[in-house]
Amino acid sequence: MNSPAHSSTTVDATTVAAPTVEVTVWSLEQTSPDDLRPAAVPGGEVRIVRSAVPSPEFSRFLYTAVGGDIRWTDRLAMTYAQWQETLDRPGAETWVAYENGTPAGYIELDPQEDGVVEIMYFGLIPAFRGRGLGGHLLSYGVARAWDLAERWPERAPTRRVWLHTCSDDGPHAMDNYVRRGFRLFDTKVELGPAIATPGPWPGADR
Repeated sequence: MNSPAHSSTTVDATTVAAPTVEVTVWSLEQTSPDDLRPAAVPGGEVRIVRSAVPSPEFSRFLYTAVGGDIRWTDRLAMTYAQWQETLDRPGAETWVAYENGTPAGYIELDPQEDGVVEIMYFGLIPAFRGRGLGGHLLSYGVARAWDLAERWPERAPTRRVWLHTCSDDGPHAMDNYVRRGFRLFDTKVELGPAIATPGPWPGADR
């Protein structure tokens, strides 16, 4: 939005630029269901269930609970209507892992054209990391990406599943993807703002 009152303002040469940081982004893919190498199923009471009723409140909780310590910020400013629109798209699915009835993490499938499905978000709430749940959740979610057309008959059969991860993600993220059969197809180094981790809710780190 333009502001006529400031359209000719000169920037002071002493203005300090906002700090930035380099982030490496890796893109990976599978091109056949046979590429998937499932992880072992962890012990204990672990279930993975589709969140079949689109709920902005629940999806935003998952987003902030999983991504609060790894700089997931792109959806924080979304309105309720924007969340609802995102979740209501045909073929969009969210699968949630529960341990003893408590949400432990989730995987969100983004339906794209020509039989392509992106793993839009995937991760565990911090308290559940490092216990073997991530490999199982990723395996299950990727399998659901491959059979997405069985639940959405109007979609073409899945022919490609892809995702991207970055250097801000957890230290085991890339290894998990490679172990599940994903192959690297692109690497980029981007310059972004140096922002603090938002935490699961404002003030959580106080």
